[in-house]
Amino acid sequence: MTRSEFDDIRAFLADEATHAGDLLRVARTLIDDLEHARTREAVLRTHYLRLLTAARATVAADMVGAPDPLAFVKDELAERGQLPEDGEAVQRILSDARTAAALLACLQESAPKRPRNMRLRRCVGTGRRLPR
Repeated sequence: MTRSEFDDIRAFLADEATHAGDLLRVARTLIDDLEHARTREAVLRTHYLRLLTAARATVAADMVGAPDPLAFVKDELAERGQLPEDGEAVQRILSDARTAAALLACLQESAPKRPRNMRLRRCVGTGRRLPR
């Protein structure tokens, strides 16, 4: 859910003219959204854990001198259809990885520190309305 959708919901809830039936409908929609997000998170965690396990097995296989240590990662990527297919794709993937690493390094260097004693403001307004 985007920030403006949260703002819209806050404004809708704060509106004195909102009826109980409307609030119940919003609550049901939010619960459906939460359930969908939890399911998506569980699937992503499973994919992450499988990839992490394959990466650890690859490093362990390399440490003991296995003949094809990359087999674990290759199998996991192949199962997801993520293996590079040609030279152009390989170069693009390597370029994307370098760019992502550089961006991550910049983000970690310049992460702004939040003031601890600053009061958070809520974005509540009646300028927007949810469709009825």
